[in-house]
Amino acid sequence: MKAIVIENPGRVAIKEIAMALPGKGEALLKMKYGGIWGSDLNAYRGASSYVSYPRIAGHEFSAEIIEIEKNSFGLEKGMLVTGNPYFNCGSCYSCRRGLLNCCTDNQTMGVQREGAFSEYFTMPIERLYPGQGLSAKTLALIEPFCISYHGVGKGNIQKGDKALIVGAGTIGILAALAAKLRGAKVYMTDISEQKLAIAQEFGIDGTFVNASPDAFEKGVNESTGGDGFDAAIEAVGLPSTFQNCIDAAAYGGQVVLIGVGKKNLDFNFTLLQKKELHVSGSRNALKKDFIELINLVKGEHIPLDKIITNIYAFEDAPKAFADFDKNAASMLKVVLEF
Repeated sequence: MKAIVIENPGRVAIKEIAMALPGKGEALLKMKYGGIWGSDLNAYRGASSYVSYPRIAGHEFSAEIIEIEKNSFGLEKGMLVTGNPYFNCGSCYSCRRGLLNCCTDNQTMGVQREGAFSEYFTMPIERLYPGQGLSAKTLALIEPFCISYHGVGKGNIQKGDKALIVGAGTIGILAALAAKLRGAKVYMTDISEQKLAIAQEFGIDGTFVNASPDAFEKGVNESTGGDGFDAAIEAVGLPSTFQNCIDAAAYGGQVVLIGVGKKNLDFNFTLLQKKELHVSGSRNALKKDFIELINLVKGEHIPLDKIITNIYAFEDAPKAFADFDKNAASMLKVVLEF
């Protein structure tokens, strides 16, 4: 079978590999759609904090069950599913406390272990979730939505709160949707006017371009009447955007870090004490996030497909990665069709 392999930074190839064979407790899956996320792009750029090479990419997927043993999850051959791609060890302190998303030896598909971007792949049955009638294209977007949904949950956002999402990429827009589901008034900022224009299609309450520190401060003050935001969510992974969130949060406000980066931030940490900020990191997602979101997207008819800006055939993956690398400011969610 064929697989998409990031051989080293800047080089993606379609390679022939051995056919996937399910072991005990595993299902054989046929890929339908796969999304290229920031972690995949960072791996391509050589900017990932976690990836090793060569690596089969991908952890956002929808797939059809081809082979599966009798199970207690109601999963059967022919079903369309997605799955939890974060493999936890089961024995570390985090896992023993039930914080599976915070496993100290976490291995995410496409990063620390082989990913889903192949014609067929296998997964443990207990990690698969039925699509509940969602299309294959929509189902492939559930995992990134889970990342945002989990992060927004860490921010304890309440109905009527004002929330700022810093970064209008896929995760940022999905975080905005998650905050809207909680009843918040949601604002977004980004350096890209094109991405902010896309964000406005999802009913965002306000946007402003993060063109400079002065422009950012003006946007925060105009949006909140000088009060600051009840919650500020970082969805980029840069020192400057984390600082933006600290600055934009109201006294007693929430700051949530979803973005992943490799650079340090030197800042006056006393500001955290002075404003009594509640600062949280958000990592991965949990089974309940997947189950809740599949039902929410189905029941609320959330138009997730609108976040897709580019679709490529599986065989054109090298071009998809190269295009995304060069045009990240204008491309949002890039999807591969298998």
